[in-house]
Amino acid sequence: MTASRRRAVVVGAGIAGLGAALRLHQAGWEVVVAERTPSRRSGGYAVTFAGVGYDAAERMGILPELTERHITPDRMDYVRPDGRTRFSVPGPTVRAMVGDRSLNLLRGDIEDVLYQEVSRADTVQIRFGTTVAGIEQDTDGVDVTLDDGTVERADLLVGADGLHSATRRLVFGAEDDLRLDLNHMAGVFTLDTLPDGVEPGVTASLTDTGRTLAIVSLGGERAVAFFGYRTERPMDELADGPQVALPRAYADMGWVAPTVLEQLGGAESVYFDTISQMVVDRWSRGRVVLLGDAAWCVTLFAGFGSSLAVGGADALGAALERHADVPTALQAWEAEIRPEAERKQKLGRQVKGLYAPADPFRLWLRDLPLRLASYRPVSALLQRRLQLTS
Repeated sequence: MTASRRRAVVVGAGIAGLGAALRLHQAGWEVVVAERTPSRRSGGYAVTFAGVGYDAAERMGILPELTERHITPDRMDYVRPDGRTRFSVPGPTVRAMVGDRSLNLLRGDIEDVLYQEVSRADTVQIRFGTTVAGIEQDTDGVDVTLDDGTVERADLLVGADGLHSATRRLVFGAEDDLRLDLNHMAGVFTLDTLPDGVEPGVTASLTDTGRTLAIVSLGGERAVAFFGYRTERPMDELADGPQVALPRAYADMGWVAPTVLEQLGGAESVYFDTISQMVVDRWSRGRVVLLGDAAWCVTLFAGFGSSLAVGGADALGAALERHADVPTALQAWEAEIRPEAERKQKLGRQVKGLYAPADPFRLWLRDLPLRLASYRPVSALLQRRLQLTS
């Protein structure tokens, strides 16, 4: 394309897509964002935001706004099915383990900060209720046909449309050939009221054989419910949907599970998906590039997906600033990001057994370091040591 301002189409308005839109705007690009949902989503599970994402947020100028959304738990309680506390990790120890250059954030809050920044950019247009229907490219650009019938000519197409990416399917192949299922499901939704027995400012969780339920208090009555469980048929669970699958998996759990499930039907939005990784040998073809979960999906087991999405978006913008030729920039970007993404994918596969342990012994092994951290002398030692090394 010959226009002085280069143009990109970004598919997906999640963390990766909004991060890419913001970073490309900062690099002087014009951006059209196509998002399939009719409006912005909210909520989502809590993540640790650190490493390349934290550094990228600082460079992109959004770190102060993210810091304002930081969740600082007063305590982490691990409970029994009858609601009694098994053990607790005090807030100062939790905060010391997080470290200085790290934040605890809801995925929805990261999206909100990015959306607010992108909304102020006069070179970015977001179209809700729209997704990609066809892609054709040549040496000079890419034609993106959207399902509203419009065709956008661009220098670059960024597929940031998540684990079940339409962009990836159209250019890189069928999802079933690229998806590695880790045989777990995750469900998240925002609660209208904090369940009885969960204190404001406290994160409480119950894990029994093969499943976990966590309640993340956000202060006052605000809270998020997080479900994670093992399954040998993840795609069947996904097809059944959260209204069927979550009550089936949790109805007999005890603790606050029954009262939380009562709020499921009235939840404004529910995140429910398989815990899977994408194994794609190349993340770009010509002028089409995959970013975030569409490219790698390290999974919440690794705990680094949001950070890597923002870090990847920042690195993509920097590569396009360094290299005038788009395919060359994409190759350089992938060479930089792929080693970190593959390390996190490997970590996710290694620790998946700790997420919802298959038997009581594995649960005991998982909880042992946390139990030690709950003892006052160990907690004080951890706080001192981590503060010295952070």
